[in-house]
Formats: sequence, structure tokens, C-alpha cells
Amino acid sequence: MKPIHLILVLATLLTGPSAAQSAPQAQSSTTQQPRLTIYVSKLANNTDGSSWANAFTTIQAALNAVPDDRGGCRIAVRPDTYFEAMLYPAHKGAAGAYNELVGDTDGSLGSGTTGRVIIDSGDPEQQGFKSYDWWGTVRSYTKGWSKEHTEETFSAIGWDRWRWRNLYVTGGDAGIFFDTTDQVKPFSVVVEDCVGIGRAFGGGVGNCLSRPEEPITFRRCHLWALDWWGDTAGAYVRVENTTMPRQPDAVFEDCVMAGPQCALKSSNYGFHTHSHIKLVRCRLIALNFSQPQGTPTDGIIQSVEEGKLLHVDLEDCTVMGYKVFGVKVKKETAGEISYTTRGDVKAYVQYQQEMPKGFHRLSFWPADVFQSLVPPEPKTTSRLTNRELIRRDLCEITPFVWKGKLCTLESIRPAAWGKPADHYLLLKEAESGKELARTAQGFGLACLLLHKDIFYIFASRLDDGRWRDVTLFKSSDLKHWDSKAVVTGENEEIFNSSVCRGRDGFVMAYESNDPAYPPFTIKFARSADLERWEKMPDAMFGTNRYTACPCLRYADGWYYVLYLEHRTPRWTFETYITRSRDLLRWELSAANPVQRAEGLDEGINASDPDIVEFQGKTLLYFCVSDQLSWMNIKRVIYPGTMAEFFKSWYAAPGIPDWGTPAEARAPAH
Repeated sequence: MKPIHLILVLATLLTGPSAAQSAPQAQSSTTQQPRLTIYVSKLANNTDGSSWANAFTTIQAALNAVPDDRGGCRIAVRPDTYFEAMLYPAHKGAAGAYNELVGDTDGSLGSGTTGRVIIDSGDPEQQGFKSYDWWGTVRSYTKGWSKEHTEETFSAIGWDRWRWRNLYVTGGDAGIFFDTTDQVKPFSVVVEDCVGIGRAFGGGVGNCLSRPEEPITFRRCHLWALDWWGDTAGAYVRVENTTMPRQPDAVFEDCVMAGPQCALKSSNYGFHTHSHIKLVRCRLIALNFSQPQGTPTDGIIQSVEEGKLLHVDLEDCTVMGYKVFGVKVKKETAGEISYTTRGDVKAYVQYQQEMPKGFHRLSFWPADVFQSLVPPEPKTTSRLTNRELIRRDLCEITPFVWKGKLCTLESIRPAAWGKPADHYLLLKEAESGKELARTAQGFGLACLLLHKDIFYIFASRLDDGRWRDVTLFKSSDLKHWDSKAVVTGENEEIFNSSVCRGRDGFVMAYESNDPAYPPFTIKFARSADLERWEKMPDAMFGTNRYTACPCLRYADGWYYVLYLEHRTPRWTFETYITRSRDLLRWELSAANPVQRAEGLDEGINASDPDIVEFQGKTLLYFCVSDQLSWMNIKRVIYPGTMAEFFKSWYAAPGIPDWGTPAEARAPAH
């Protein structure tokens, strides 16, 4: 007997508006060519936002620069984490010419990198998630909400006719939520490919009117609420209609909405206005499968005051949770929530709950729907692979090739400083672990250069808890070592150093805490023979910020430095790359960072980079740690030569580094 395939297309109208298929669709995802682009990048000089190099360093500065209400402006944001809250634009968009706030997550707008654009609206004092009424990414505020709310009322109506794209928003009471407060006026917004996370709401609107021809639209978004208490929901929509409109106020397409209390909510305590919401290919998940005598949720989809205030059109949607529909206040009116179903509409609920007409009851756990809770990973273009742990309890390591074998120089030192006698240098074969030599007791933070079969090691001396000078240790047989100080500190400590052969002789980069600049700064010296060194007083970078742990190389006419950048205001540290032809003017890679701490075992730090070419591949070593009590060495591999590795970081134009004496300007803060 042949199997029978039954296709059921159901469009059921219970009460309220006309069937969903007669309603207008969500606003188009097509974006017009902007008449003006304003750029945001933390790598830039914070001048006028006219290019990636001249970009503003905060999103709010770019929003302030929107010149008028003609619309058609785009704010392009480089992938990074932006600690900003209560954002508001200088002007609205216009009909047919929406303004845009867009993250360049795939690099298509020219930022030179890929990844998430995170707007973290947590506590400005960096104490964590700021769950506090009226605090969030979008500025809105009602005076008198509580006795603590004493500032003047502020409406989010300024975001009318804006489009948000490719943003990851979190840290506050609401995610991507637009509350127009006392400005109950027509409001349209489009939010696409975003993640919105908040205590109360992941996304939505409140206190506004809608435009039938320009409905409020969320498309391909993940919207999360994190609290059970109060008026919380993955997505919340309250449009102040006196009667139920025939067309949707808000449309959600291909979205995931989740929360402990409910996935979708409308109405509010004391409000008796009507909202019409359309859902297309959405997944709604209320993280509650309690028992009836326990603490069950009122519904995956809720109306707060009474059922008749909400109408929902569902097309090809799946919902999960204790039960489908519910009301918070007049619970007996849950049956008055009106809805239509079209196509494949399914529900997975607690086994004792009734299934509304038009929903197909799922008998088994929908693993694919639950998995959709996780936002998609950002696109990456990195070719660095084989990330692995190489050595525990070590911070500084220099790889080198000797007699065809990969070897390492290890700077042995305890995590908690210890005595000078606890510090020394150890040379080993990488694969076998065979010790080749140990030397330089009382020294550390070392680097090594092999030149004409002679080992040149440069290290700093530990003296009374301070790092002094740079000392050369020289040997041709790994048994007998000559030493002498070659770079002396001037009212400064000298920490990590790195030496390479350059265009005309040899160059050293060394890390200084010169009090004339913020700690730390990278300075340079040069030598013709590796033994007599001359400082280069005009050659340095990082005069305006923390730059440390340099690794210097020369390739194809460029000096490249891998170094450590403090990602203020966070207490995190990442490896960056910069380059220069003359050691005076430097340009950062637009694709930075080269390495950051990832995973559960890497702390807050990816520092002390060093690099070697071996068997046609480039090996990059770096330290992961908490910068306090532990440190481990990891390694990644680039499938090409060192010159190819360096060139790959400059596929996009470099960004001038203004933290050098050679540049007249410095970033504003």
C-alpha cells in the first residue's frame, strides 16, 4: 500500500480582524543607498565620522552627527563591544528614506573585519547587568515612575523611521525596545538580524500608534527576556488603538522570542488599548513547563489585562511552553484572545493543557526549535587554526628554528614574582622537551635571535621587584655565555623586548613605563651588530594608551609589531598588529584583534605574542591568563609563510595610529 501524504492548510478565524492573508506584509528588507554614511570604530581618531580612519569611537557621537530629518543616513559600526546605554538620534528618518544603524558584521561595508557588534548597556561602573526600570540601550524615561525617577520624561519617538541591522544588544532592563512614553504618535521601525536581551523585554514597542503601510517590523531576530517577575516577555508590543485594527501593528518574521514568563505579550496593567500582531515563521518559547499546582506561566502568548485586547496572526510558527494563550489579570478572558492560523502552526505544551483549534499538538520534544534559542555565530574570516595548549604555568616563550628543529626559549618565573633566583631562561627542543641550555638567573621577559649560528638573547633584569634595562646574552655553543647591558632605562622600567633584522641592520622594540606617557609605551633602538645599540627617540607608538609585549618582525619593506592592547573600559587584553615603513608612522590593521581570550580556560588575556615560520607554516604563540595568578601558553597555526601571514592582516587599508610623536593629532576621549 502506498503511503498517503496529507497536506493541511488551515486558516481559522475565531474573532476579531479579517484573515491574515488580507493584511499587508512586513516592510521590505531592501535598503536604499545612503546619502550620507557616518562611521563608528574604536580604532579610529574620533574626529568627524567621515571614514573608517576618521570614525567616531562611540555610537552616540555618530547619532548626534545625523544632520537633519531628511532621512537616508547610515551609521556603520565596526565589529567590537560598545559600552553605551540610553542611545538616541539627533533626528528621525523620513518616509521612503529610513536612517540606518548597522553593524558591519560581515565586513561588506569596509571595516576590514568580521564579528559581532555588541552594544552592552550594563552598569557604567562595570558592576554587571543593570536591571533597573527605564535603563536600557534605547533612551526613554518617565518622570515619577518611582520616587527615584526624578529626571524629565524622554520619549524614544526620535527613532521613528530608523532601521537597525546586525546588532547584539544586551546588559539593561530592555533590549531593542522603543517606548515613546508621552509621545503617543505614529511610529515605524525595522529591526533585522539582531539579538535583543533584556531583563524585561528582548525587543518591542510601547505607548505608540502604528502606520498600516509601515508596520513595526522585526525580522530574523533573537529576542530574550531574562526575568519572571513583572511585565516581561521576549517581545512586547503595546500599540494604543482604541479598537482592534484590521491590519497588523507589528510584524515578526523568522524571529525567536523567549523568556521565563512568556514569549510574546501585549497590554499592561491599567491599559485597555488594542494591539494586532502578525507572526511569520517564528519560534516562541516560554521557559516554563511547571505543574498546575506549581508556578505555571499564564501562557506563551499573553495579554495582560484581558483577552480581547490582543489579536495574533500565526503563519508557519511553533510555540513551546506550559500553555499557548493566557491573561494575567482577568484570567477567565483568555479565550477572548483572537487569532488566525495559517500553514504549519504547532505547539508543544504541558501534557494536561488543551490545544487551541488550528494548532497541531507536538507529542515529542522539538529539539530543533529549542536549539534555535542560540543566536547564530558571527561570520569569521580567520585562517588561524589548531588552537591548542602548549605549556602550563608560563607567560613568555620565543619559538625559533635550530638545526631544522622547532625549539623554544622559555622565560621561567613564578606567577607571584618570587625572588630573582627563581627567574631564569630555558632553551628546549619543542617536540622532545630536551633541554638545550639554561642561563641568565635573575632575568626574564626575554627574546632570542639566531644570527650566523650565534645565539643572541635579550632579557630584562629583575631588581628589587622592578625590571631594569635590556641585557644581551651571547653564545655560540650554548655553554659559555657573554653578557652586557645594551639598553639602559631612563627614569623607567623596561619590560618585554623583541629584536629582528630590518632594512638596514637590526631593530629592537622594547616596552617602557616612561611616566611621560600612559603605561605602557613601545620604544625602539637600532644596531649594526646586535651588540651596540642606539635609542631612536622619535620612534615609538602607544603614547596615548596601553601598548605592551611587542613582537617585532620585518617583511616586504614593513616593520610589523604584534603587541598587547588593553580594551578599555573592560579589564580584557588582546593581541593587535600594527606596521610601519620607517618606525615613525604606524598603521593598525582594520582586522584587529589578532587574538583574544576565548573559551572557559583563557581568562581575560591573550598576550605576549611571538611568532616563527616552520615547515612552510607560521606558528603564533601567546599567553592566556587572568593577569593575576595563572598563565598558560597556547598556539595557533597559519597555513602560509610569515610574510603571507602579515600581509593577510592588511587586505583592507590600515588605520593611522595617532598615538605616535610623528602624528600631530591624538584621539579624543
